[in-house]
Amino acid sequence: MDDRRERRAAFRDVSLLNQEAENPFELFQIWLNLPGKNKLVPPYFGMLWADTIPSLEHNDANGKKTNLRIVAGKLADLQAPAPPPDSWAADPQNEVAIWTLKLEAGATYTLPAAAAGLNRSLYFFKGSTLSIDGQPVKVQNAIEVKSDQALELVNGPEESQLLMLQGRPINEPVAQYGPFVMNTQAELQQAMSDYQRTEFGGWPWPSSAHVHPRDKGRFAIHADGREEIKF
Repeated sequence: MDDRRERRAAFRDVSLLNQEAENPFELFQIWLNLPGKNKLVPPYFGMLWADTIPSLEHNDANGKKTNLRIVAGKLADLQAPAPPPDSWAADPQNEVAIWTLKLEAGATYTLPAAAAGLNRSLYFFKGSTLSIDGQPVKVQNAIEVKSDQALELVNGPEESQLLMLQGRPINEPVAQYGPFVMNTQAELQQAMSDYQRTEFGGWPWPSSAHVHPRDKGRFAIHADGREEIKF
């Protein structure tokens, strides 16, 4: 059995929530760059457990609901879990925000304004029709909007879901290759060399397809040995 088949078998036998039916899974992989002064800081790892992410339910004038989850940043008096200490998101002046929005069919919600000069985009990834400030938007499209203007979202006849990303631009040169992001080509080559030499610390498990026992529950082990368990 090759490595890929071994990994699929392990996931099928151990990791599926429902052993007898489909297990749909939707994933957004969001990479947040660092300024050059923080590119070589000590690595940091943190878990964002579902029950630590604040949420807000808004009812419009017709009683239609919009649900928001604040993964990063803040909304009104809701504050997301703390980001890594050296992250661009750790400085409140950068106004980094990651929110998900779920609008009921026919719901209206006004996205509040933030500061000027931020990058702000809305990714409409599920639904049928939606308008932003009167402009119709097709599903599976990302829309760049002005960060300092409130925006009225009016949903169509089906539930819609959006991802909002926001942050102040770092405004530094970018040298990128695969997962490596640095400021210069020389730094990029050094990062690749470091990875080839050390694999950034190595993989501690006995195989590349390693999975943990199902009865272990959800857990995380940090660099200092601290263990978090969520059952």
